[in-house]
Amino acid sequence: MARTSEYVPSGVIPAVLLPFHDDLSIDEASFRAHLRDVAAVEGLSAITVNAHASEVASCTFDEQRRVLEIAREELGAVPIVNGIYADGSLEAARLAKMAAAGGASALLVFPPGITTFGQRPEMAVAHFKRIADATDLPLIVFQYPLAGGQGYPLATLEKIFDAVPSVRAIKDWCANPQLHERQIRALQSRARPVNVLTTHSSWLFSSLVLGCAGLLSGSGSVIADLQARLFRAVRAGDLAQAKALHDRITPTAEVFYAEPWVDMHNRMKEALVLLGKLPRAVVRPPLVKLPAAEIERIRAALIASGLLEPKTPQRRVA
Repeated sequence: MARTSEYVPSGVIPAVLLPFHDDLSIDEASFRAHLRDVAAVEGLSAITVNAHASEVASCTFDEQRRVLEIAREELGAVPIVNGIYADGSLEAARLAKMAAAGGASALLVFPPGITTFGQRPEMAVAHFKRIADATDLPLIVFQYPLAGGQGYPLATLEKIFDAVPSVRAIKDWCANPQLHERQIRALQSRARPVNVLTTHSSWLFSSLVLGCAGLLSGSGSVIADLQARLFRAVRAGDLAQAKALHDRITPTAEVFYAEPWVDMHNRMKEALVLLGKLPRAVVRPPLVKLPAAEIERIRAALIASGLLEPKTPQRRVA
């Protein structure tokens, strides 16, 4: 495990969930247990907090600071990637300063929501410069699909990397296999390489085979061990083992990443309840509780993946 101060974003990085009580307050005891459970997996390089998986959009500044504080207490020397989720660059810089003071090892920078109306390259460069001026921590660009307006064209990414040397990786969710491969080839071959961390969890095997330097995934909150083993198998060129692991991961990917995608982490919470690792699957609004039929589909997927034993029918007493 790399020391926190030397961390370069690469390898297998699960993004953890954030449990809540029924009154929607943070369930700190369950969060601590979840962190310990994920961190016990062999082969991880870091753990991500304050990201989509932990419902960061519904968390206040103080709650995000507390989430990082708890993670730092529980994870010890394990590097922490802290999400920077803000619509404005000033708030993003404030979050970056907080994360650096709280012991984060790297920052995952989400695109500002305003970019859905369009963007200019100089906007993206200025946003990352302002964050970089607030901290010298390595930055990870969260690359969204171009079709939604929040993804950065490759030319814009190149401008960001040239202007902001502390950007060391992208979390690639371009959702386009052709562009994904092009970014892997272009970015990881730069004179100062920028690692591509895939978050294409619904087609993880295919993505890793293209040569990603790592993966950063919310489904690692449930299947971190399978993801770590898949990453090692692909890196070792053991495609038979990788294919076998892919076959186990596929049922979970198909159920977690079904439409609508907004419920992906909602489904992961339900999976951890079914596995006995969370006491409840409470989500904050506007998310809502999943219907019983969907929870049963999650149960079936966990059984198909070998993660959960089938229910044993009870015998009737004559």
